[in-house]
Amino acid sequence: MAKVKRTTQGVRRSAAARNRTQKTRAAKKHTVGLFDQMLALLPFTDEQLHKAFVAAILALALAAAWFVASLAGLPALANARLAEAASDAGFEVRRVKVTGVERMNELTVYERALAMRDQPMPLVDLDALRQRLLELSWVKDARVSRQLPDTLIVDIVEREEHAVLARPDRLVLVDAEGHELEPISRTDAKGKLTIAGPGAQKQVGELDLLLDAAPALKPQVDQAEWVGNRRWNLTFKTGQMLALPEGEDQAASALVSFAKLDGHYRLLGGKVVAVDMRVPEQAYFRCTGGPCSMNGLEQQAAAAGAQN
Repeated sequence: MAKVKRTTQGVRRSAAARNRTQKTRAAKKHTVGLFDQMLALLPFTDEQLHKAFVAAILALALAAAWFVASLAGLPALANARLAEAASDAGFEVRRVKVTGVERMNELTVYERALAMRDQPMPLVDLDALRQRLLELSWVKDARVSRQLPDTLIVDIVEREEHAVLARPDRLVLVDAEGHELEPISRTDAKGKLTIAGPGAQKQVGELDLLLDAAPALKPQVDQAEWVGNRRWNLTFKTGQMLALPEGEDQAASALVSFAKLDGHYRLLGGKVVAVDMRVPEQAYFRCTGGPCSMNGLEQQAAAAGAQN
């Protein structure tokens, strides 16, 4: 009869296996219990959580389906079919209505808007059309909208002419920001404020503020020359010239002083040809025969007053 030799090693292995099994069960129990505790802290019921998980799974499935369809070009095909159906139903561009145009050539607006003609309404890119209209020199802003079934509405906000910019080879209308609008003839430019000099185009707004300092003189200014990119020479409609100093405040102060002198001595329309006020607190006068003094101007003003 054979003998079975038993060792303590088998017993130890069995005990170790039982210990591992017990630890695993304890860890699972602890993990499940902790997870249940965390779920209990949430302000949702089990049914609500189940619905949320189902919704998340469906969302992921739809996103995957859309991604696959995009790779196959199905959305673009669907849009094309929709546009074709809309066109067949009469929803395509057949008319363009333009409003707000007064000074500019209205045909230039129609040329750009009519490029959308016969296109299905859903395919008309309103933003692209607006950008094309903003490229026109007179257009400050543009609003484009659809009027179903077949009309595009274009509302133009025009720039306003402010002065004439004298370039070496031509005259150009500009707005209050110095934006060029269109060329203008010398005949049509008569009576409009003309600005000249290198860099003058960028100084149109500053010139307007300067002239606002002396409102009574502003309508009498015929030309303004930006000299040396630092100061202005003003020529009045009488042909007389005023040289102003550098600096915005200094120039405005000198212009106000000239307005007071004109009110007292009646300079504009008189014998004074030019006034130089570039030196602070001083004014130099030049008459038709050469330099003239303040006494002579006072006599001239007195004589003019006696005649009136």
